[in-house]
Amino acid sequence: MFIKPGKLLAAIDSPADLRKLPPEQLLEVCQELRQFIIDNVSIYGGHFGASLGVVELTVALHYIFNTPEDQLVWDVGHQAYGHKILTGRRDTFYTNRKYGGLSGFPKRKESAYDTFGVGHSSTSISAALGMAVASQYKGEVNRQHIAVIGDGALTAGMAFEALNHAGLPIPICSLFSTTTACPSTLMWER
Repeated sequence: MFIKPGKLLAAIDSPADLRKLPPEQLLEVCQELRQFIIDNVSIYGGHFGASLGVVELTVALHYIFNTPEDQLVWDVGHQAYGHKILTGRRDTFYTNRKYGGLSGFPKRKESAYDTFGVGHSSTSISAALGMAVASQYKGEVNRQHIAVIGDGALTAGMAFEALNHAGLPIPICSLFSTTTACPSTLMWER
């Protein structure tokens, strides 16, 4: 069964199409994208939380950055459902995580927009840093590299190692977890 996308989402086959829309229509795109994910996952299975939590972020990143020239690195695959839908895979999204269908994770062989084959969480910062260093080495000074990482993955040592290697200050963050039985608050200050 094919899930029909909303009017605006139906006209988006790539982020270039998204960038043609006026900013006033982005909220409607987000609403349609969220509903499309809910409808598909309700019927075909998958992960709700992470992708629904980053719908606005996904739309904003593809609207502001010149993807795929600018490279988005998703930390885990279930964050990237909206990304897959906006990057030419909307009409086959119902095959997500099915044998012979779309991968449940960003997969480089699947799309030029999938810059890194994720699997283990907390690797997005390291991967984006490696891509940035390679771009700098090749003289690609205008190319941007963006790591999308959640609060849980940001607590892993390799994420901190990548931030340290990049020479970036750790921002002041308050992270509130509502996914555990006992919500916790983490505070980092530099």
